[in-house]
Amino acid sequence: MSLQDKVILITGASSGIGKATAQRLYKEGARIVVNYHSDDSAANALVESFGPDRAIAVRADAANISDIDRLVRTTVDKFGRIDVVVANAGLMLMRDVEDTTEDDFGQMFDINVKGPYFLAQKAVPHMPPGSRIIFISTGVCHYSSVPAKYLLYAATKGAIEQMTRVMAKGLAAKGIIVNAVAPGPTATELFFKGKPESVVNAIKGWSPFNRLGQPEEVANTIKFLASDESSWVVGQTVLVNGGIMV
Repeated sequence: MSLQDKVILITGASSGIGKATAQRLYKEGARIVVNYHSDDSAANALVESFGPDRAIAVRADAANISDIDRLVRTTVDKFGRIDVVVANAGLMLMRDVEDTTEDDFGQMFDINVKGPYFLAQKAVPHMPPGSRIIFISTGVCHYSSVPAKYLLYAATKGAIEQMTRVMAKGLAAKGIIVNAVAPGPTATELFFKGKPESVVNAIKGWSPFNRLGQPEEVANTIKFLASDESSWVVGQTVLVNGGIMV
């Protein structure tokens, strides 16, 4: 298996794309650290399905630096190193420039930018050459007709894409490869929340395949970027969006 015995830390791994990624990488032989914020039962059920010898659940706020430090230390105490970081945890508040509060701005940049930045910082000393850091962006950064309410979210993910490019250069000397994945609309619980069927159907129509992506399809791309097969893919943002060009 392509990720046999690799130690993979995934934030926001108890649901959605994070959970699908954990399950996909586990199938490749990896040892998984399931970070979660509040859903103990979902995280523990996932770890139980993997087995305690190959997985642990760590409750930590992925936007809080002391929690991030504890998450990394717990991973290293259990498995001895970190081979792959998947900075998946995120927040999406629908805000344009007129209705964004300072608190909104702080929350979004804390979880979507500060968290991944310092997770990488804390993890790097424990990552051997050949390790991977994988950030999560969004297709919103690549669409020309983005609704105004995506402004704040797009700003945070634009920061992630710049971070990916520049960090990839900085960590190349250590043999650590950095990339990002930018999913399009994906059928997660978070995506469906608050959306009437008419809106969901309209979004499906953005793709020539007239459907949403599945979390497993995003996880397959993350699996590629986590593996040795992606050794010459560096500093890139890979769009996983079913051909959406809006």
